[in-house]
Amino acid sequence: MRRLFSPWRSQYIASFSEKDKADKECVLCKAYRANDDDEHFIVMRGKLCYVVMNLFPYNSGHLMIVPFRHAPSLIDLTEAESAEVMSFLKSMTLALKKIMHPDGFNIGSNIGRTAGAGIDEHVHFHIVPRWNGDTNFMPVLAETKMISEDMRETLLKLRKAL
Repeated sequence: MRRLFSPWRSQYIASFSEKDKADKECVLCKAYRANDDDEHFIVMRGKLCYVVMNLFPYNSGHLMIVPFRHAPSLIDLTEAESAEVMSFLKSMTLALKKIMHPDGFNIGSNIGRTAGAGIDEHVHFHIVPRWNGDTNFMPVLAETKMISEDMRETLLKLRKAL
């Protein structure tokens, strides 16, 4: 079995200490309430969810689908919220395919801290475009993740594609 290690991820997860969580508003709630979509890299809003670019992306084009309602798990979502999440997962995958031409995608959600959720109190769903050979030595040797496109450029391309 091959393993892909992502040591840069541990720094991100460690940045959300229990004390910090108690002192701060949920970053996902704060982003959509700010009504400054450009500042927070919000691609689009629906009736019950929004699409936002991940500020700590695994790859260029890494998106998250986030319900407006603060809920910790998939099982806490209403049928309407679940339907809109699935609709956004599909439409954003198509948009990413159109503008970035990836070879594949990782789509999913980490439910709970033990499962790898960096923000475990507000469920969200990831879409990560993948390309053949998109892993390299930089995260291991230089503690640096290579992101090949400026996030604002990707944001504008996605909005145009929609």
